[in-house]
Amino acid sequence: MSKLFGTDGIRGEANTDAMAPETLMAIGKAAGTVAADASPSPRVVIGKDTRLSGYMVESALTAGLVAVGAEPILLGPLPTPAVSMLTHSLRADLGIMITASHNPYHDNGIKFFRPDGCKLCDDTEARIEAIVAGREPKREISGGDLGHASRLDGAHGRYLEAVKNTVPSGLKFAGLKVVLDCANGAAYKVAPDILWELGAEVISMGVNPNGININDECGATDTRQLRSKVITEGADIGIALDGDGDRIIVCDNKGQIVDGDQILALIASQWQSQERLTGGGVAATVMSNMGFEKHLTAIGLTCHRTAVGDRHVVKCMQEKGLNLGGEQSGHIVLADYACTGDGMIAGLQVLSALVQSGKSSSDLCQVFEPFPQVMRNVPIGKSSPLQKRPVESAISAAEAELGKAGRILVRKSGTEPLVRVMAEGENIVMIDRIVNDLADQIAAAA
Repeated sequence: MSKLFGTDGIRGEANTDAMAPETLMAIGKAAGTVAADASPSPRVVIGKDTRLSGYMVESALTAGLVAVGAEPILLGPLPTPAVSMLTHSLRADLGIMITASHNPYHDNGIKFFRPDGCKLCDDTEARIEAIVAGREPKREISGGDLGHASRLDGAHGRYLEAVKNTVPSGLKFAGLKVVLDCANGAAYKVAPDILWELGAEVISMGVNPNGININDECGATDTRQLRSKVITEGADIGIALDGDGDRIIVCDNKGQIVDGDQILALIASQWQSQERLTGGGVAATVMSNMGFEKHLTAIGLTCHRTAVGDRHVVKCMQEKGLNLGGEQSGHIVLADYACTGDGMIAGLQVLSALVQSGKSSSDLCQVFEPFPQVMRNVPIGKSSPLQKRPVESAISAAEAELGKAGRILVRKSGTEPLVRVMAEGENIVMIDRIVNDLADQIAAAA
C-alpha cells in the first residue's frame, strides 16, 4: 500500500483503499501494537463525527484493536478536540478520531492522538505504516488475552464543562444573540449546549445530521447560509464550525466573514493587552495573509511561519514557547487549554472579547486590512504535476513577475487530490491573472 498518512492523519473515500474494512482492521491492529509499548492492555479512546461510514470505520478499527489486546473506549459523536482532551483526561495510551474533517460525507479518515492529547509524531506514524504494510510485525496474542470494547457515558458533559471553564470567571454571554452553524457534524449536540449554558441566545443551524449532509452547504467551508441568517435574525455574531469541530469561521453582525487570520489577530491583541500572550509572537502557516504578519509586526509581535497543518503549528508553538497559533482556515490552537485546534474554545475567546469590549462584532473582528489574496484548487490524479518542467518554469516566471510586491504558494493538498495555487499582493488584477494562468498550466499537465 502507498503512504497512509497525509498532513492530518489518514483520509480517503469510504469503503475503498485505506478506508476499506480489511485495511481499517489492519490499521487497528497496527495502532494497538504501537500502543502496547506503554501497557499490555492499552486504553484507546475512539470518537467519531456523523458520517454514515463512521459505523463501519469504528467497527473495523475496534475489531483490530481488540485482536491485539487493546481496550477501546467508544465515545460516539464528539468533536476532534474532545477526543484529544479525553485521551489525556482518561489516561489513555492512544486517542482515535474518525473523521474526514471538512471533506464531504463520502470520505472518511482517522486522526490519532498521543497520551498527552497531541497528534502523533512522524516516527510513530511511520511505524504504524510499516506494520500495516507487513514490514514490521504486529502483536500476536492468544484468544484469552483479547481486549474488549466499552462505551463511555457522560463524555459529552466532560468536554462541555472543560470548554466552559476557558471563559474568564464570572463572564456570561447574556444578551448576545449568536447564530451557530455546526455543519451537521460532530459538534451538533455539544456546541449549542455550551453557548446556551453560558447565557447566550443561540440560533442553531446544521444540527440535524443524517449521515450524508455533513459539510453540505453549511459549516466553516460554506458560510452562505450563516451570513444570511445573521442578517435576517439581527444577530450579534455568527459562528461556523467544520465537520469535526476543530476549526471556526466567524461572521460579524454585518455579514462579513472573519477568517482564522483575523481571529488570531484579535486573540493575540487581546491576550497581549492582558499580558497573557507568551513567547512574543504567534505561530501561523505559510497560508496566512501578509496583512496579518504586517499587523503583528506593528504591535511588536513576531509571526512564525510553518508548513500547513495544525500539527506543524503546535510543534512551532512548543519550540518557541508560544501559547497561540493557528491557520487561516480556522484551526486555532490555544495552548493554555488544548494542544489541537478547537473551534468552540476559540469561539468563546472571540465572544469574551466582544462582551468585554462593548463593541459590535464588525468593529471588533476586522482587526487588520488583508492583502488581496486569490486561490484556486486544481483537481489532479494520483501523481503530482508540480515536478514537470513546464509547471516549474511557469511558477518561476510568475514569482519573478510578482517580485517583492507579493508572494506565490503552490502546494499539493495533503487531504484531497488537489493542487492549491495561491497568490497575494497589493495588485488584485495581477495576482488574479497569475493564479489563473498557473492553475491552467497545472491542469494541462495533470
